[in-house]
Formats: sequence, structure tokens, C-alpha cells
Amino acid sequence: MANLVKHPEIQERLYDDIKSIVGHGAEQVKEEDLQRMGYLKAVVLEGLRRRAPVHFVLPHAETEDAELGGYVIPKDGSINFTVAEMGWDPEGWEDPIAFKPERFLNCEEEAGGFDITGSREIKMMPFLANLAWLFQWRSVAGEGVDLSEKHEFTIVMKNPLRAEICPRNSGT
Repeated sequence: MANLVKHPEIQERLYDDIKSIVGHGAEQVKEEDLQRMGYLKAVVLEGLRRRAPVHFVLPHAETEDAELGGYVIPKDGSINFTVAEMGWDPEGWEDPIAFKPERFLNCEEEAGGFDITGSREIKMMPFLANLAWLFQWRSVAGEGVDLSEKHEFTIVMKNPLRAEICPRNSGT
């Protein structure tokens, strides 16, 4: 939500996309509507790329000697992946620090579809869709949105999001 507060134009595009699918009078977004919400999925994927909840995944071990990028990785050698760094790599992403959900809009067609969760949908999508559908989120007057991070059990915002939330729809 912090990225949607920081980038109101993206929040409005998401709202318009949701409205085009569920209709103006819908009381809430239903799970069956999610399959058609490509921009919502792009926003979620970009949020995960830009602000990975963890910086490392569990280490992987090689079962036989291997070479990766010119480096020899011995059998039983441990490999750590810094997920956050992958998402910020300028060799893999154009303008990697910017929050641009559009970079994920056509990836399903281009890559033959992909699923980052191991199931067909991202489980928080109905929740996020309804937060964007039912409320307009704005930064508190005089305060910006600080996206800096700190390490706890996972990666969290150093300064928690403070936002004004206004109802958008009354079911009409």
C-alpha cells in the first residue's frame, strides 16, 4: 500500500482497472474477478520485486561440482541468493529503483505464464484489490512516504506507513 500512497497515479489506474471489471456499483471485488485484473497482479509483482519481504532465500547446495558465471561451485557447496539484489539489478531491470507495474503487464504472454507462488493466484490479491476498490489512500498532509527499510525477522518499513483513508464507494 505504501507504493500506492506514494504514487497516486498508479493507485488511480488500479482503481479504474478494477472498476472496469467489477462495475461501478460493486460492493467488493470477488475472487472470480481476479483472473481478469492484470494491472492488480502487475502492481503486486512489482511491489514484491521492489520490496522483497526477505533479502535472502534458504541456501541451496550443489549435488555435484558446477560452474556458474566462471566460478566453480564444489559439490556440497552452499549458494545463497540475495532476492532483493536481483530485483534491483540494472542489468536485469530497466530503471530498477523505480516503481513501474507496467513492466509486468505482458509477461504472462511473453513467458508463457508464470506463477511466483506455486499456485495460480497470489493469496493477498483479493485483500489488496478490496483495499484499493473501497478506499482512496493518501499520504498524511505534510508527510511523505518513506520507503526505507530495516531488518527484523523479515524486511519491514523503517518508518511505518501513515495514510489517510477515505471511502470511495458506497455500493452505488
